[in-house]
Amino acid sequence: MNRDFSGKTVVITGACRGIGAGIAERFARDGANLVMVSNSERVFETAAALREKYAVKILPLEVDVTDEAQVQSLYQQAVEEFGAVDVSIQNAGVITIDHFDSMPKTDFERILAVNTTAVWLCCREAAKIMVKQKSGSLINTSSGQGRQGFIYTPHYAASKMGVIGITQSLALELAPYNITVNAFCPGIIESEMWDYNDRVWGEILSSDEKRYGKGELMAEWVKGIPLKRAGQPQDVAGLVAFLASEDARYLTGQTINIDGGLIMS
Repeated sequence: MNRDFSGKTVVITGACRGIGAGIAERFARDGANLVMVSNSERVFETAAALREKYAVKILPLEVDVTDEAQVQSLYQQAVEEFGAVDVSIQNAGVITIDHFDSMPKTDFERILAVNTTAVWLCCREAAKIMVKQKSGSLINTSSGQGRQGFIYTPHYAASKMGVIGITQSLALELAPYNITVNAFCPGIIESEMWDYNDRVWGEILSSDEKRYGKGELMAEWVKGIPLKRAGQPQDVAGLVAFLASEDARYLTGQTINIDGGLIMS
């Protein structure tokens, strides 16, 4: 289903690949002005390809979303370029995998900084603009691990559960300003992150446990999905477009699973 976002400005963090790039393409296809944010210069390449394909206005920015000054600047630049911020999608995220007893404290802190603190920081700066507009939509990326923790990733589970708490709290505070705040929990989505997962799982499992090679971890987990397939970034993008649309204006404080039925709660 096509949705018309012509004249609307959408900020997307973590936009250079995977789910973020899929979301960016969906909004580009639907006519939005895009502010594409990443900590990688690859964002300029991704933005150029979308600009050529869909002939939309795109402002690509290389930003560390854990840096308060850089986050403040990105939203200022968005307003200077397009005059408003109608939708802000907090999608930047990272993961590491390790045994609990050998996980460095720096890894725990880094995961929380990118996956949780940066979500709050981006929401704060976007909301300052939206309160003045008396309208807007904040959409946060949680995870299946926001619903149910998993082995070897307690820091990631904590960070994504935190996103759900932020979402609910901000939904209450911002409702008087006609700002909706929602989140989504992707399950197993085919992206570059899975190359990392397959490799690292094989490295950390002991010799008496099953070792996973490239593609084997995803195949094992897909067996538990009722729809019997991994998700695609486009699947997630369709949900996000709905959450940003006028059809979802009475929906706030909600976290929606998009995982083929893997977690039903």
